[in-house]
Amino acid sequence: MLLAIEQGNTNTVFAIYDGERWREQWRTATVSARTADEYAVWLTQLLAMRGLNFQDLEACIISSVVPQSLFHLRNLSRRYLDVEPMIVGETVEPGIPVRITKPSEAGADRLVNALGAHLSYEGPLIVVDSGTATTFDVIAPDGGFEGGLIAPGINLSLQALHDAAARLPRIAIRKPDRVIGTNTEEAMQSGVFWGYVALINGLVAQIKAEYGQPMTVIGTGGVVSLFEGATNSIDHFDGDLTLRGLLEIYNRHQAASSPSSS
Repeated sequence: MLLAIEQGNTNTVFAIYDGERWREQWRTATVSARTADEYAVWLTQLLAMRGLNFQDLEACIISSVVPQSLFHLRNLSRRYLDVEPMIVGETVEPGIPVRITKPSEAGADRLVNALGAHLSYEGPLIVVDSGTATTFDVIAPDGGFEGGLIAPGINLSLQALHDAAARLPRIAIRKPDRVIGTNTEEAMQSGVFWGYVALINGLVAQIKAEYGQPMTVIGTGGVVSLFEGATNSIDHFDGDLTLRGLLEIYNRHQAASSPSSS
């Protein structure tokens, strides 16, 4: 079985692929100082609940945007799975054209998303990934990564309001029933939620106008499902883009390294 680790700035997803389907998925908060042993204790319990253990895991692939945490994830694979992990951007590449002025600056998560989107949808595409940051990535019909935009994520905006304004409370994200709030909490929720809907609608429209041809828009990421039903700018909501891309990278690497391919 394959252990795929998708690490963002806010959350880290551990997923198990059994050769036919994604059998399990678990999400934990990203803590850069969490050690390999701490991950192992947590993961051992989750595996046991599904009748699995580390001996069932034969390979590992990692996509991470947190360099200080990558050391611990690499050690998790080496120490507990007894395998050298594939690390996107270091030991394996997504294998797509990167058409930006500084290709090395493209985040592994964005490139893996681009690959995952290209596998399932006809381009050109816009991938809206809502996490710590909200990114808008443009993928050409041939799967090439052509750049995009990076904006603060919705959670980051809420945190900034709370931290910078002494009288504004910490609130949870939800879709407000009304645009006009009648108290502070409602006003904050409405401003952030509907503000992000307007951000998505506006930026998607501007990208399409600049690109000059019809584009399919895919929404992904930890909080993008909040906007389902609130915006018509997103054609498909797909939470598995990154895992799909990681599996494709793993399969391509396996095919390229098999004896029959030499």
